Amino acid sequence: MKNYYKTAIILSFFGLWLTSFFSIENQIFTGFSLILTFGILHGGNDIMIAKNILLQKRDFSFIQILSFYIGIISICSFLFYLVPSLILFLFILVSGYHFGEQQLRFLNKDKNKIIIEGIQLLHGLLILFFLFEFHSKQVRDIIFDITSINITPNSITYSLYSILIVFSLGYFYLLVKNKNLIKILFKELFFLLVFVIIFKVSSLIWGFTIYFILWHSLPSIFDQITFLYGDYSKLNFIKYIKAAALYWFASLIGLAVFYFFLNDIKHFNALFFVFLAAITFPHVLVILFMQLKIKKTE
Repeated sequence: MKNYYKTAIILSFFGLWLTSFFSIENQIFTGFSLILTFGILHGGNDIMIAKNILLQKRDFSFIQILSFYIGIISICSFLFYLVPSLILFLFILVSGYHFGEQQLRFLNKDKNKIIIEGIQLLHGLLILFFLFEFHSKQVRDIIFDITSINITPNSITYSLYSILIVFSLGYFYLLVKNKNLIKILFKELFFLLVFVIIFKVSSLIWGFTIYFILWHSLPSIFDQITFLYGDYSKLNFIKYIKAAALYWFASLIGLAVFYFFLNDIKHFNALFFVFLAAITFPHVLVILFMQLKIKKTE
């Protein structure tokens, strides 16, 4: 993991270079394929992680954990049908926090927990809204397909500016209060610049794929393997893949079910993000508890 982000930068720009050979249609197909493999895979061992955390408490059985996990997905799917605008809003907030928490997981929450978590939320939202801003028309079309609400281009732009201003204040606070973290905080700002370039140059799905796979899913998989097996190795990676295979297969079936019952959604992009939202909510909870347990043992 020490040199992983150097590799991620190289692969990110290699991915951009590939766009000169891929049509938009091929970028979308390849992007969805990668998200359906490595992207879905990084949530494939949520049940095992939850079991590792919760089964130490006798009040929880494996069946209860599994039922709770499936229940959250089912409720989110149902609510997306009833109140899509509210769930979409919550999905963006939760995803923003999840992305920011993964990027800035080195921050110590023992002091000023609310401020730190707020900065993590803003960091993730900034990533999302940079992506939204550079592909505003497509994003607004997807939002309309899901919610039947038309939003203006200025809504995304003003939201981005607002997030950027508050985030800058929070980051300045971190730099002042944590001088020992100055180097790594500036490195994260450099990564944000890399994301901006990726999102600006690439298509919506391809840009999201590069970030989601290289900068979120794979680092998360490394963390999960270390949590579950004690350290990262090729053997433990294979164990992780085998353990996640059933969840991965079930997720593909779930997507097919979504497509069958929600075929009134005009664009597959919209359907795909609804599906991601449904499986994101329980995943975020599991990873949050995992990170809390890791912090306690450090």
